Amino acid sequence: MIDWDDIRYFLAVARGGSVRAAAQRLGVNHSTVLRRVAQLEERLGAQMFEKLPSGYRLTAAGEEVLDLANQMEASSHQLETRVFGRDQSARGLLRVTLPPFLATHLLMPDLADFARLHPDIEMEILSTGEVANLTNREADLAIRIVADRKALPLNLHGLKGPELFSGVYMSRDRLAAWRAGAPDPIRWIVTGNHGLPVWAREGEVDTTGVPFRTPDAETQIVAAQKGIGMTKLPCFVGDADALLVRVPGTDLPMHGTLWLLTQGETRKTKRVRLFTEFVSRRLAAYAPLLAGLSISRD
Repeated sequence: MIDWDDIRYFLAVARGGSVRAAAQRLGVNHSTVLRRVAQLEERLGAQMFEKLPSGYRLTAAGEEVLDLANQMEASSHQLETRVFGRDQSARGLLRVTLPPFLATHLLMPDLADFARLHPDIEMEILSTGEVANLTNREADLAIRIVADRKALPLNLHGLKGPELFSGVYMSRDRLAAWRAGAPDPIRWIVTGNHGLPVWAREGEVDTTGVPFRTPDAETQIVAAQKGIGMTKLPCFVGDADALLVRVPGTDLPMHGTLWLLTQGETRKTKRVRLFTEFVSRRLAAYAPLLAGLSISRD
């Protein structure tokens, strides 16, 4: 019989295009991947990959195996979710994925409350910019900011939450200095490599054409606090920061809608249902804050 673990290693190499990428994805060393692939090839009596300077390419036999391997993986995930869905105890592991801003600037006190209410539920918070694959059980529940509802995968069960708005913010002291006629240039602060954003061209405060780029969202906030320039932030982040103020003359565009997403049988488990009900109530209470209605706009 073919070992399912060998198939996992085969899929990782096929998807990553190299043994190194597969090893990183699976969290194992290089030699383990090579050994597992060689083991599969020996069982099947065929070579799965061609080794090229650019990486590993599937042979004709490998292409045939890939289709069946994908089916095996899907069946394995389906089996896991069905068994998981029958677990109705309020204990065990609960993996929640959500954007870093939501975790650190909004929901962490609520996550702490939930952990205190349910001490037997082991919580794993996946707070990254990566989109976890719920179908592959990379997480049990996702809180996502969705710009277009039609973009939601059809196989996911969604519970709609409040709308999220963003604003343009700068240091309160820097705005006062600008109003007093300070000549220092005001830059636009971003985390990506895109060109001059629309929000940097609007409002009463002019920005220089030279950007200030930061590696992550937390550095972005600190850069604005220190008076380097202006940046776009979710209202619940900018409005809660005493050092920041909205840039005069700028609008509050809708950033997206929060959705609580689960998949298949997973949503039927007690711990997932408990968390979904709990966090949906908390998010509903935050609706004015998320919409930027919690402070005056002077």
